[in-house]
Amino acid sequence: MEEIQTIKQRFEIIGNNAGLNRAIDIAMQVAPTDLSVLITGESGVGKEIFPRIIHAYSARKHAQYIAVNCGAIPEGTIDSELFGHEKGAFTGAVSDRKGYFEVTDGGTIFLDEVGELPLPTQARLLRILETGEFIRVGSSKVQKTNVRVIAATNLDIPYAVKNGKFREDLYYRLNTIPITIPPLRERKEDIPLLFRKFAADFAEKYRMPTVRLSEDAIQTLQTYRWPGNIRQLKNITEQISVIEQERLVNGATLRKYIPENDPMLPILTTNHDNGEASFASEREILYKILFDMKKDMTELKRLVYDLMQNEPNIHQTTEPGTSLVLRNLYENYTSGLPSANPTAYPHPDEQESEAVIEESFSLEEKEKEMILKALEKNHGKRKLAALDLGISERTLYRKLKEYDLEK
Repeated sequence: MEEIQTIKQRFEIIGNNAGLNRAIDIAMQVAPTDLSVLITGESGVGKEIFPRIIHAYSARKHAQYIAVNCGAIPEGTIDSELFGHEKGAFTGAVSDRKGYFEVTDGGTIFLDEVGELPLPTQARLLRILETGEFIRVGSSKVQKTNVRVIAATNLDIPYAVKNGKFREDLYYRLNTIPITIPPLRERKEDIPLLFRKFAADFAEKYRMPTVRLSEDAIQTLQTYRWPGNIRQLKNITEQISVIEQERLVNGATLRKYIPENDPMLPILTTNHDNGEASFASEREILYKILFDMKKDMTELKRLVYDLMQNEPNIHQTTEPGTSLVLRNLYENYTSGLPSANPTAYPHPDEQESEAVIEESFSLEEKEKEMILKALEKNHGKRKLAALDLGISERTLYRKLKEYDLEK
């Protein structure tokens, strides 16, 4: 435990959550080996710290360490970035270039957002992991490198494997040692500590008194879901530090900086496939929402159906009040149905399976609609639209092509 505290101080890790401590402990244990490590966790939980811990406590600590964001490199150049290229290999290749794996020989390379790698690049990466060999783009010469690979992702890689978007053999090579970083909502006891640390840092940075939280503000922080995790908490702390004149922040003030609608509602995000957006976990949430909506509608229909059975002439009534409400419900329910006899209408339960089928196949249209709205909002600027959608620009290009929206 003492060594864990030392690491926390060295890498400025705040918190005492058991899941966080477990992740640090695993990183310490695996550091002296050359095993590949796969770090998983939601966006914003601080996955980038753990490769640095592993490298710093390994035998490679005096060699080079490089962090590569795989999702930020265009698909057309990622092989060149990782493995290098020969002069003339493609337009613009005016000279030979060493790739990250060649430059980092003897050191550690951290592949962030590894789930974004295209399948051909995944095959090249697998070869390095298995044999230490690679070939520059445009070359036929096999070269050797001795690099430790640490990868990270916020995606459901097993799902991507199941759907053929990520190589199963590569997944098992990367996942020799898994480390899972808990989301902030599972570290409620750490949230006030993190806020205090960020507030102190910003007070020093902007030369102003430190903001503090009242008890109800602390409770507000701990009950919020924090979809953006530590990154979101840090941003909110900075906003409050700069904007608020009153240095003691209460719950009402804090709630002005927290989105009213918890953005856990699914939108396009980078998930699962090789650089393409995948909507598996989001679809599960959307299915649940649609199912709940359908359930509510079924209950309402069932109520109207029962009322019609008890009052079959409801459609003819002119009584005010409740009868008018019932008549409106009746008209909505029977709209488009052929029979004039209320008792002949099917029970809502008999319509349920058809409703499920109709709802389930609308997801693709929703995806298209969200993409078009994002592009319209940003006046056709794809980079800004991709940011709004929470996906990489490369992923947006692929979705535009997939849905034939490039016009």
